[in-house]
Amino acid sequence: MSTTDATPLAGDLLELDALLSPEERAGRDRIRAFAGEQLRPHVAEWYEAGGLPAELPRLLGDLGVLGMHLEGHGLGGASAVEYGLACVEIEAVDSGLRTFVSVQGSLAMTAIHHFGSDEQRGEWLGPLAAGEALACFALTEPEAGSDPSSMRTFARRDGDDWVLDGEKRWIGSATVADVVVVWAQTDDGVRGFLVPRGTRGYEAHEITGKLSMRTSPHAHLRFEGCRLPAAALLPEARGMRAPFTCLGEARHGIVWGSMGAARDAFECALDYASRREVFGGPIARFQLTQQKLVGMAIAVSTGSLLALHLGRMKDEGRLAPEQISLGKLANVRAALEVARTARTILGGNGVTLDFSPMRHAANLESVLTYEGTEEIHTLVLGKAITGHSALR
Repeated sequence: MSTTDATPLAGDLLELDALLSPEERAGRDRIRAFAGEQLRPHVAEWYEAGGLPAELPRLLGDLGVLGMHLEGHGLGGASAVEYGLACVEIEAVDSGLRTFVSVQGSLAMTAIHHFGSDEQRGEWLGPLAAGEALACFALTEPEAGSDPSSMRTFARRDGDDWVLDGEKRWIGSATVADVVVVWAQTDDGVRGFLVPRGTRGYEAHEITGKLSMRTSPHAHLRFEGCRLPAAALLPEARGMRAPFTCLGEARHGIVWGSMGAARDAFECALDYASRREVFGGPIARFQLTQQKLVGMAIAVSTGSLLALHLGRMKDEGRLAPEQISLGKLANVRAALEVARTARTILGGNGVTLDFSPMRHAANLESVLTYEGTEEIHTLVLGKAITGHSALR
């Protein structure tokens, strides 16, 4: 092979596939094929239009990725690594698509699965896994984002019922959800509730004008005298441990998924650099272009290795919250830099929807913020290193 030939290791410099089992590779390849056939050809159109087609949740349900990491109740029971590999392939198409999968499975379904009653699990988990019903997870408020324990949404007892008042903001999938998992203060601490679509006193208003995550709808929610029966309470959800458990699942998916966005941006830039000719040859032959490509390849390789290591730790039951913070912080930060660098290789063409890097970069600006901002994860790690909390 000459030095001008493309190396077969361009997409896997560390040969990480060798660290996966045949079953893990087969599952990954099945989802990659689905993404390439059913998602990638349409994602630019969906992004520009600002939404996803109504039939997509059922297709994802048939694919088996909604709540795939949960066990029992007819769910897939996939390993953390298998779920992570699925997040990579879905986010390689678009972060908004992976966000939908995460909101449905890692957040809402995890809340019902871990903290719900048998009746709640029986009613919701099967339809949610199949994509026949949609759910969302309402924790963030206009004045309580990074400090969710300061939430003002309150649920008070009224006889056997609960009456819910408050607001939530930046809630993914809320405008299409059939059920909302709502976290609220009570006289007994933070509790979780299931609020079905159409409940009197509940409204969801879509947030428009977004420059990022355009395939993922987000909403501002209002609860005014929203009366719920006693059966709406998630009986095992007490205190902030419950929503934080769900957030941990979602952050694990982000550690993996962000590398999907980074890989796709890198591969797009590599392909373009190999075909785009300037001064009598492809720009891939220039030293500065190669420097960019090498930096991106290193970031994708090391970030993917980090995700795999954390996934194995999770499957062994020894993954700590601060380790998830490390993965989320490092990989999203790296993925954003990869996407931005990839755009520069594309030149002016890179600012159009004909190419993915700038779309990935815009999405990753949101991923950097949600499920814990860069600053919050930094301070979580600061406490782990020093023993001193900067948050209190």
